[in-house]
Amino acid sequence: MRDEDRQIVRDLDLFRDMDEMRFDGLLNAAFLQQFPERVTLIEEGGRADFLHVVIDGFVELFACLDGRESTMTVLAPVSTFILAAVLKDAVYLMSARTKAPARILMIPAQNVRGAMEDDDAFARSIVQELASCYRGVVRNQKNIKLRTGVERLASYLAHQHVRQGANGKLALPIDKKTLASMLGMTPENLSRAFSMLRRNGVAVKGPEITIESADELIEVARHAPLIDNLEARVQK
Repeated sequence: MRDEDRQIVRDLDLFRDMDEMRFDGLLNAAFLQQFPERVTLIEEGGRADFLHVVIDGFVELFACLDGRESTMTVLAPVSTFILAAVLKDAVYLMSARTKAPARILMIPAQNVRGAMEDDDAFARSIVQELASCYRGVVRNQKNIKLRTGVERLASYLAHQHVRQGANGKLALPIDKKTLASMLGMTPENLSRAFSMLRRNGVAVKGPEITIESADELIEVARHAPLIDNLEARVQK
C-alpha cells in the first residue's frame, strides 16, 4: 500500500489505537484492489471471508427477496463493511456492489478476529464501532418510520449539504433510482417529493441541487437531534 493509503486506514476510529505491529500484520495480509463500477463485491448468504474498507469510490449495500431489491445504504470513503458478520464468522445479511470505480482494501476475517483477541485496544475500538453502527441503524429506522417521503428527502439533502460544504449547492453522489430505494420510496414518489420541495427553494438540474435556505430545508425535514446527526457533521 502507498503510505498515504496506509495512513487513511490507520486514521479510522476502528484501527487508530491498535498496536503498531498488529496493525502492520493486518495490512500485510490484506489486498488492495481496484474495481470498476457495478461489480458485486459480496453476496448475502455468503460467508464473511473479508472485512472491506472503502478507500475510494462508492459502495451500495442492498438486499433482495423474491425478485424485489432494496438499497440499504451507500458507503463513501473511508468506511468499513460488514464488521458484525466478520466477527461472528457468519454469513452476510446484505450484498454489496460498487456504484463507481472504487478501491477496496480487503482484510482476511480470521486476521481481524485474531487481532481482536490479542489487542485490547482494538477490541475496545470494535465495541465502539459496533455501538455506532447500532445507533446508526436506530436513527435510520426512526427516519423511515416517523417521517414522510418529503421529510426524508429534505433530511437527506440537508445532510449532503453539510457534507459538501454548506454553500448552497450540492451534487447527488448516487443516481436518483438508488436514492429512492434507500429512502424507502419509488422513483415516482421521489420525483414528486423533489417537485414539492421547489416551494422551499430547492432547485434540481440533473444531479446538481441548489438550496436557497438550508434552515428552511431543515425545518421541512422536522429536524430532530435524536434522528439526525447534523450537529456532529458541522463540528467535523
